[in-house]
Amino acid sequence: MSNLSYEVRISDTFTQSLGKLNGEEQKSTKTTAFDLQLDPSNPGMQFHRIDKCKDKHFWSVRINRDLRLIVHKSDSSLLLCYVDHHDKAYAWAERRKIEIHPRTGAAQLVEIRETIQEILVPNYVNTPFTKPKSDDRRLFNGISEDELLSYGVPTEWLQDVSLATENSLLRLVDHLPSEAAEALLELATGGKPRKSEVLTIESTNPFDHPDAQRRFRVMSNLAELQTALEYPWDKWMVFLHPEQKQLVERKYNGPARV
Repeated sequence: MSNLSYEVRISDTFTQSLGKLNGEEQKSTKTTAFDLQLDPSNPGMQFHRIDKCKDKHFWSVRINRDLRLIVHKSDSSLLLCYVDHHDKAYAWAERRKIEIHPRTGAAQLVEIRETIQEILVPNYVNTPFTKPKSDDRRLFNGISEDELLSYGVPTEWLQDVSLATENSLLRLVDHLPSEAAEALLELATGGKPRKSEVLTIESTNPFDHPDAQRRFRVMSNLAELQTALEYPWDKWMVFLHPEQKQLVERKYNGPARV
């Protein structure tokens, strides 16, 4: 198969959502995905802008009467983000945005804070002082916003993180990018997490950041896309942790222990 002339990326959230569909729905979705790779400008591809999205680059693509593929589209690239039935697909897109982290420079798929209905951190009313229980104490007291940013925490989630307790942490990390979630869990257990790499001036593409490559992968040809869509449960073959990526891409002079 020939290489793609249009840069196409696939997100781990797409492979996750694809795996939840039944067999016939998966087949239809894969057919649409392959058609997009061949020619995303084909008039037969029915793109519809999602008006309620804060991120105006989110579009839906019609798969059949009910299924919709959510893509993030620019003039030169296309990111496959999510697939579901119409209303659920639109609701997913309306709650998210692609943004560049202000500290690390990594591309992140961020859940919009004000769209979250659940209460992540309990609100306390004025009551006589009592010593807080261990699971009510704030886990990240003394950790500055600057340090939290260095772990990849999105700016709009900094306040929630600073208020996090043992009771709220696990619910909170479900809404955060993986590098931020892993760092917070390690901090909460007394560890010292690795700070996210900062993009250099020479490498300005936010999708090239090691953290971004954990969730977004460029599909260089149709065969690679087919492998990703046929085996979504083997995500480790496509989406590597930065430390795994270093081991995979390192050049060895001989046998090495991993």
